[in-house]
Amino acid sequence: MDLPDSDTDIKGVFVLPLDKYYGLDYIKQVNNESNDIVFYELKRFVELLSVNNPNMLEMLAVPPDCILYKHPLFDLLKPGLFISKLCQKTFAGYAFSQVKRAKGLNKKIVNPIAAEKLNVLDFCYVVKGQGSIRLRKWLEIKGLKQEYCGLVNISHMKNVYGIYYDFEAAESGGESSPGFRGIIRKEDVNGVSLSRIPKSMKPLGIMSFNVEAYSKYCRDYKEYWDWVKRRNEARYRDTIAHGKNYDAKNMMHTFRLLDMAAEIAKEGKIIVKRPNRDELLDIRKGKFLYDELVAKAEAKLREIETLFEVSKLPERPDKTKINPLLVKIRKDFYSKDRLG
Repeated sequence: MDLPDSDTDIKGVFVLPLDKYYGLDYIKQVNNESNDIVFYELKRFVELLSVNNPNMLEMLAVPPDCILYKHPLFDLLKPGLFISKLCQKTFAGYAFSQVKRAKGLNKKIVNPIAAEKLNVLDFCYVVKGQGSIRLRKWLEIKGLKQEYCGLVNISHMKNVYGIYYDFEAAESGGESSPGFRGIIRKEDVNGVSLSRIPKSMKPLGIMSFNVEAYSKYCRDYKEYWDWVKRRNEARYRDTIAHGKNYDAKNMMHTFRLLDMAAEIAKEGKIIVKRPNRDELLDIRKGKFLYDELVAKAEAKLREIETLFEVSKLPERPDKTKINPLLVKIRKDFYSKDRLG
């Protein structure tokens, strides 16, 4: 699936020196910062193969023209020893998670959240006639400042408050009386402040604070801006450029995995070089609508479920065969290493 400007990924398997393997310094894998280069220790590699990790299974079926070096012992690790019905979960299941991720990305792109964060005041409403008006608008119309307001709970009414106002302090520009705390204070950033109000005072209005909407907004805000910090800017620009509002490269690999899952169920084979390369690259180029791809992926998942139900593959790899082979490879490697 590579293009002229694609990165080069290098994956490999290594065997620890004998003293490192027996000692406390066992190393499962080594990689560079970008994870473009990753090497797995033999035991870790076989562990991942035994749970049908897609990346590891692909390494057993890499075409000859993609191999930089291969030790003869590596050929003892045959794909047929590991391929099982677990691939439905590891290939198709992972692909399904990517479809959900694509939905989440689509939602973020279509519904961006402004960098300037809203606060509690933006989720408060004041009764007006038979309806309501936003608190900020109500304060503006009345010429009031939230700092000189006081709130009191209204009994038997959840998140509903009477609003009072310290006109004397507001007119003088001084501090409000000790009982008036304002609607929000810095120390109460996630809720409203309650005040002690003389019983003789009458409320100027009745206010409701939509706590659930405010809590959801805070979660969405954090999730969105965490995503902005983490996102791959080059891929994001590509997503915006093709105008379909989904991560096209991610979608391409989703369909690659779905196709491979179907082939595994039907043929028991790992086919790394894709026969439908052009179709997959069309997905990467953004030639399909987002909803069209999601519907197609969900249909493919249903097909894969049926294929695995009738597949003759074992439920899972046979560890009674894998373990002796792992021991043999390691012993042979160390023996030849000492002799060599």
